[in-house]
Amino acid sequence: MKIAPLQVLVTGATGRTGSLVVQKLQQLPDRFTVRGFARSCEKVEQLFGTTAGFYFGDIRDRAALTLALEGCQALVILTSAIPQPQGVPQPGQRPSFIFAPSETPEAIDYQGQINQIEAAKAAGVNHIVLVGSMGGTDENHPLNRLGNGNILIWKRKAEQYLINSGINYTIIRAGGLLDQPGGKRELLIGQDDSLLTNPPEGISPSIPRADVAELVVQALLEPDARNKAFDAISKPEDAPNAIITKDFAALFVRASYQ
Repeated sequence: MKIAPLQVLVTGATGRTGSLVVQKLQQLPDRFTVRGFARSCEKVEQLFGTTAGFYFGDIRDRAALTLALEGCQALVILTSAIPQPQGVPQPGQRPSFIFAPSETPEAIDYQGQINQIEAAKAAGVNHIVLVGSMGGTDENHPLNRLGNGNILIWKRKAEQYLINSGINYTIIRAGGLLDQPGGKRELLIGQDDSLLTNPPEGISPSIPRADVAELVVQALLEPDARNKAFDAISKPEDAPNAIITKDFAALFVRASYQ
């Protein structure tokens, strides 16, 4: 008996990682029917060549989310507040950043994600995959100082809300994101920033966006990814004795339940 494709909504679908997730899901039409949720029609046209299958709106607009989630079994959250450069840095100075008043991490990464979780719950979604960031255990992490937004703190609070929501979840806390090809590295998973504070020798706490996107796809397919939250980084392509990760079921088994 043929199994119907899983209906999935991806929010943040025009982001650099979100667009990769949408593309990967589109390449598996027997397993997934994918919808994208974005703000900009023009950006969707630019990235995908069509707006078919996309819904448009703000993640804080419950009505827009309700329409997009109708009939979906899974939701992938890839939305995030984005700081903007403030002024022109002087020679020798680091650039400074600011969040627009309505686009703060509290508004987007906390309230916006809560709105998505609640809309998904009301729509009968049974699995949410949330892509977050490593560093959430450190209040003094440099990313928290960007625009005084405490972005990692708000992300971690939204993660906890999801864990407590009663919906099946997978939380992927990615290391530093690299714009490099995926499928060429050994992936490592850990808990509560252990790979950030004490990474294996010679390995930086980073991971290609394409590998994060593949983790999302596999998390939707593998039962052992459910109700787990974990950090994810990768070994360099040329790391000695590295084994390219292909068995994602085994990888998820090694992740701890929260």
